[in-house]
Amino acid sequence: MMTARWRTRRSAGKVLVIVAAVLAGTQFLAPMAVSDTAFTGIDGGPYAADWTAAVDGPQPHNGIVPDLAVPITMSDGVVLKADVIHPADNGRVPDGRRPVILQMQGYGKLPLLVGEAVLSAADGLGIKQPLEAWAASLNLPGAGVDGLFDLTRQLDSGALEAAAQDWALAEAGYTLVQVDTRGTGTSEGAWQVFGDREKQDVAEVVDWITRQSWSDGTVGAMGISFTAITALEATDRAPAGLKAVFAYEGSADIFTDIAGPGAAVGVGFLVPWLLGVNALKMIPDVTALLVGKFDPVQQARWLRDRIADPLTLVDMVVNGYTAMTPDQLTARTRELVDPNSGFRRGLKTDITRIQVPTFMVGAWFDIFGTTPADTFDAIPLPREQKKLIMGDGYHLGSGVGGFGHPGLPPRLDVLQRAWFDHWLRGIDNGIDRFTPMIVRQQGGGWTDAPEFPRAEAVYRRMYLDDIPSGTSPGSHYDGGLSADPRQVAVRDLTVTPALSSLCGRDAARITAGATAILDLCTNDSRVWENDGLSFTSGPVPAPTTVSGPIAVHLNVVEDAADGYWVATVNDVAPDGVSHEIATGQLVASMRQIDEDAGKRSPNGDYTEPHYFLDLGRRQQTVPGVPVTLDIALTPIEAVLQPGHRLRIDVYASNFPKALPPMIFLADSGLKPEHLRLDPDAPSWVNIPLTAAIPAGS
Repeated sequence: MMTARWRTRRSAGKVLVIVAAVLAGTQFLAPMAVSDTAFTGIDGGPYAADWTAAVDGPQPHNGIVPDLAVPITMSDGVVLKADVIHPADNGRVPDGRRPVILQMQGYGKLPLLVGEAVLSAADGLGIKQPLEAWAASLNLPGAGVDGLFDLTRQLDSGALEAAAQDWALAEAGYTLVQVDTRGTGTSEGAWQVFGDREKQDVAEVVDWITRQSWSDGTVGAMGISFTAITALEATDRAPAGLKAVFAYEGSADIFTDIAGPGAAVGVGFLVPWLLGVNALKMIPDVTALLVGKFDPVQQARWLRDRIADPLTLVDMVVNGYTAMTPDQLTARTRELVDPNSGFRRGLKTDITRIQVPTFMVGAWFDIFGTTPADTFDAIPLPREQKKLIMGDGYHLGSGVGGFGHPGLPPRLDVLQRAWFDHWLRGIDNGIDRFTPMIVRQQGGGWTDAPEFPRAEAVYRRMYLDDIPSGTSPGSHYDGGLSADPRQVAVRDLTVTPALSSLCGRDAARITAGATAILDLCTNDSRVWENDGLSFTSGPVPAPTTVSGPIAVHLNVVEDAADGYWVATVNDVAPDGVSHEIATGQLVASMRQIDEDAGKRSPNGDYTEPHYFLDLGRRQQTVPGVPVTLDIALTPIEAVLQPGHRLRIDVYASNFPKALPPMIFLADSGLKPEHLRLDPDAPSWVNIPLTAAIPAGS
């Protein structure tokens, strides 16, 4: 039997490494409040040194005491399993009550427990920080794998520690609670996939924590990705004990970010994600067995629940890609295309209910990179109580390399600790005065964003035309881009579905940055552009900022009853490298826009068209008859440097980033599609720029 007390973090690490070895052999909208506060700047100003010292300096406790496999019974009788990590002084939990940091886990708390043990053991041996610093210093210019070093460069930025429930937080005096969400890991029940019952569970767990003898009644929620989503979900029922949230690469609107933007499903991530979560939830409660808490009756209920629901949502995916007509869709699959279904509603956090201080970290090309800026703006709190960092990176690291170095923001673990110290403990450490929104400008550096979009960025139309720019000879068509309409005659440009998108930045985005390791496909769209229509401006004479959401208005003609369109915005360097900085997509028959939810710029054009994405509103296209599409692209902050050009690329596919369900593909027949350049019905991009951009020649 494993002892319930370990005397130091080093011994904790050794024991849990043994656990890992055992497992290795196991088979298995309110208005934004205005503030007059003077904020610090991106480096944290005079407070940063104290924030860092709080993490790196002496701590009040010298170890941890874990209480593993703790059952928590929900109001409907379902048992969730938790691990509780207490601070310790020489192997003993000190008297008193302490604030608690909660993580609701979807991948199973056991892998995180083992991972934290390894990190803790490395820290105890004194090798963790030197290894992180060494990995962050690696660089081989010209090797073609700069993307790999973009990942390793983040290892000394505090990203790992902020993502995991770092046991250093326990030594700092917090009690850590890790809970497997319903239907995942070692918890009973059926996986809810962010449904109402899951939100209720989070509230009940928070309430349970506040009633424990070791809790002072204050709870912070934290996490990365899946667990960051559940951290934001924790606000839904407004449990009294919840006092702060730190969400790293999370989403408050999963449908818009990845599940169905423009009516196409993010299969490149969602399918392996579903399979992975469903596989991990089948691992039995080995921890309970090792610590002497194995309950055969409870484990039998867990097994019953897993047998009843072994592949949550996989049936929906299979049906969505086999049903040829709407009447072949199951009731479950129809929930995906019904905006009023409980499933669709569950994929979105009601931002107006966020009433606790919330710190978010994301990236423009994260799989959840579409909505954080809107979420930040819509949280009904003053800017002292909400913060957002947006990097130029992917899900495997949000591009925060260099954090903690001079002139850049403090490390993420430092910011996280300062956030919880202030809002859970009431320490006046100045974190509320940290700059509210910090962004990495694509093509530029880190900067603050007083507002987003920036006030100096004016929405302007730039028109697509058939005048060759001479800058994109490898594209399927090389056209021009101009602030004034230049098209003089009607002309159809044809584009067909293809798989060259596999070598594009959209592929890197949906694979969480995995393909970004290879520079060729990630940083240069010219391979993908072989199957696309390119429209390029002239070079900008001075740095020109793009700030805000973007919309592309296309006049198109289909040869079938449906079609699928993709548009990207690219920054084209003088040497011809075409770097994608924004992307969007739309199924032609799902083009209906909710005017109440959509946004327009002062010029009357859409900036953020918001689609109903309701199968009941679907309008099939008539072959040969033009229709107009307004395609929402991801919001961005970017800088076109002098000599660089703006390019709009138009495609008919972007697999694996997205794939429309079969009913749309069947109606399209994957036939060629046509962009109609018509002087009486022009196509354009509505884009926020700080200066006019010359026309392509």
